[in-house]
Amino acid sequence: MAANVESMFYVRETPWHGLGTRVMEAPDSADALRLAGLDWKVVQEPVYTGKDEQIPGFFVNVRDRDRKVLGVVSDRYKVVQNEEAFAFTDALLGEGVRYETAGSLQNGRKVWILARMPHEYIISGERIDPYLVFSNAHDGTGSIRVAVTPVRVVCNNTLNLALDTAKRSWACVHTGDIRGKISDARDTLLFAQAYMGELGKKFDELQKKKLTDSQVKEFIELLLPMEEDDSKRAKNVRRLREDLKIRYFDAPDLQDVGKNAYRFINAVSDFATHAEPLRRTANYKESLFARTVDGNPMIDKAYQMVTAA
Repeated sequence: MAANVESMFYVRETPWHGLGTRVMEAPDSADALRLAGLDWKVVQEPVYTGKDEQIPGFFVNVRDRDRKVLGVVSDRYKVVQNEEAFAFTDALLGEGVRYETAGSLQNGRKVWILARMPHEYIISGERIDPYLVFSNAHDGTGSIRVAVTPVRVVCNNTLNLALDTAKRSWACVHTGDIRGKISDARDTLLFAQAYMGELGKKFDELQKKKLTDSQVKEFIELLLPMEEDDSKRAKNVRRLREDLKIRYFDAPDLQDVGKNAYRFINAVSDFATHAEPLRRTANYKESLFARTVDGNPMIDKAYQMVTAA
């Protein structure tokens, strides 16, 4: 497990991020809270100097379970407890929502929930399942974020493209009427429906956009640039280019798709989601999982290239 992952579970098959403890059935919110190691609360306490003088305007966020310090925040910061995050997702997705992944990162400073949304989509003849991702930072460094991420079921690839025509994420800071802001996030379902509808249209357009083999090879070179020399890095980049070519030209699940922009986006998504990086850092899987909210720059760049071609 990655160095910055404290606790996390996943359901059945190991997901694209490869993190967590396996369970056989998607749990409800009460079980998910426990399995993810999120059954604790954040308490706010005054901040003191070394001379025991209280510092006005600031509090320290502390985990009640083990007194772990999560971060120093201003007195305007409003705590959103882990159980409130699950309650929000329960209310948003309705009775019977099942959680696929949840966990604690960086010793509780950041927490995640990933739940399968109630409707699946058939796009370009393929099953695409949308997931709702809720992320929260207890250390004062980030906002509350909710995003929809579509997953191509046949190969477990994320296809969270940045579209100009529809938004897939919502965020708010930990100040002001935080409960009211979270209530407004119920519009996330409307955002999700609009996003999935637009994604379907874009995928249809990409399928109609034919690509020559030379175009694909040129795109791959642009996605994975390198200096033309005999250095170790150049050899590694050549290896990655060959990997991406194989995912486009030889992947069994893409043989009937045709040589088009949709096939290329799927190959890039598979590469970005599953390929072994040049440098496998201690927290690279955590970073991969983070892109379920933030988006993957490589997939977005590939999308921009094929739409502009």
